[in-house]
Amino acid sequence: MNKVNVKWTPSPNFTAGRKGKKIIAIVDHVTAGYMPGCLNWLCNPKAQVSAHYLVTKDGRIFQLVKDENTAWHAGMVKRPCWPLYDGTNPNYYTIGIEHEGFPNEDLTEAQYQASLSLHRLLVQRYEIPIDEEHIIGHYRIDSVGKANCPGPKFPWYRLFNDLRKKDEENVVRIKILFEGKELDGFIKDGKAYVEVRKLCEALGLKVYWNDKKKQVEVRK
Repeated sequence: MNKVNVKWTPSPNFTAGRKGKKIIAIVDHVTAGYMPGCLNWLCNPKAQVSAHYLVTKDGRIFQLVKDENTAWHAGMVKRPCWPLYDGTNPNYYTIGIEHEGFPNEDLTEAQYQASLSLHRLLVQRYEIPIDEEHIIGHYRIDSVGKANCPGPKFPWYRLFNDLRKKDEENVVRIKILFEGKELDGFIKDGKAYVEVRKLCEALGLKVYWNDKKKQVEVRK
């Protein structure tokens, strides 16, 4: 996975901590405004709103609130259609991503790629499932006041499809030589990987699957 470049631009609009809640979902938004106005507004104490991240049309990513703190992006709940809403403030257990633009506009390609990279980072960091209940639009929480957030042109299908693709960007295929035997492997994130069964068989060990315990067992 490529490194995600994020510029720290703190907003005063946040609540420290998350009331003991775990981050379970990403909420996508559209700013209904352009740079630099939308960034300034999210950082304006009078606005009383914020998001953890803002992705601009030219592909820049700003972080306004630290992940471990609560941004004010989806606290108003009106006729929610989100099964994971637990009756409390959704801000405490979600991360908010704002996208520069308006609901009737497509994301630019630079903006989409930046948002995709950010989603990948957050999905990996917080083990967020890649599905329609854990990556949602603001309208799923407020279907009255935010019915067009992030809007009908938000690329949900493409986003989910790309997120579900196997990340091969930093995978290097290699051959591992072990006592004269050649094993297929790969390097990812600076670590070498090889199939457990093949390595164990090269060591003269037997590999078994314990279905009851759902674990791999290696024996002499």
